[in-house]
Amino acid sequence: MSHFRKGLWRSALAAAAVAGFVTSAAAQMELKIMAPAAPGGGWDQTARSMQQALTQAGIAKSVQVANVPGAGGSIGIAQLVNNSKGDGNQLMVMGYVMVGALLTNKSPVTLDQTTPIARLTSEYEAIVVPASSPIKSVKELADAIKADPAKVTWAGGSAGGVDHIAAALFAKAAGADPTKINYIPFSGGGEALAAILGGKVTAGISGYGEFESQVKAGKLRLLGLTSPADKATAEQPSIKAQGVDLEIANWRAVVAPPGISADQKKALTDAMDKMAKSKEWQELLKAKGWEDSYMSGDAFSKILADEQVRTKEVLTAVGLVKS
Repeated sequence: MSHFRKGLWRSALAAAAVAGFVTSAAAQMELKIMAPAAPGGGWDQTARSMQQALTQAGIAKSVQVANVPGAGGSIGIAQLVNNSKGDGNQLMVMGYVMVGALLTNKSPVTLDQTTPIARLTSEYEAIVVPASSPIKSVKELADAIKADPAKVTWAGGSAGGVDHIAAALFAKAAGADPTKINYIPFSGGGEALAAILGGKVTAGISGYGEFESQVKAGKLRLLGLTSPADKATAEQPSIKAQGVDLEIANWRAVVAPPGISADQKKALTDAMDKMAKSKEWQELLKAKGWEDSYMSGDAFSKILADEQVRTKEVLTAVGLVKS
């Protein structure tokens, strides 16, 4: 073998060794993911889907999921910030719900104290009623809430979250006073679903994925989604296409604790980048009906900062937060 070929061979071996080291280093990650809500809801589903994709794709050696429910994630984020500082193996699922909940709960801990890693998914809100409900359409619900907003009861996620915001914006779009809506917050999707199926409330509002199986089973009636009018289909009608000007998307993301090093942040971001591109994750997105809205790095940090400003403006306008 010539010296030139030997040199190429050694270079190839060195490159393979480095690649192998990087892969094995990533695969040795022992991650912990907090879902700051009760089991059954969107954050819990996201955390467990991440656990599945990260381990099946060989991106992490192990992934533990822990639920810390309460106050729209306010309890979870307090634990993350106060107890996990500098822990480069810890992640927390969060999203638009938490942005609003922290404001309405006047949380002393803010998202500015966390380390943003990546936005993962987006999902449109769905408004449903029990199959036995006399309300058959978006117009009938709008008429009922315009006649007496307090008489229409809503079941959804935590106070100040995207479900609450969407319900208030629906009332506003229907011509009712959004500050007078009768919204009942639940910390877990399972509890809210039970209230809706049991006819304890007029309507339910959450991500479509949380209602889909019950809609398909004929136990819930889907009135519409908060998607753009041009995305309306017979199976997934748009509220906007039915004459009520409401369009809003929920998004979910992951953040890390404060005080992690640049290398730790890079390792977590790299793991999320790999997960987002993996076939395992893409298959889960399809199965759950989640839209892929992946974004990491500075772009996500900016989005997170902008959303906090926008959400405060919306919550103030509908009377959920005092200016």
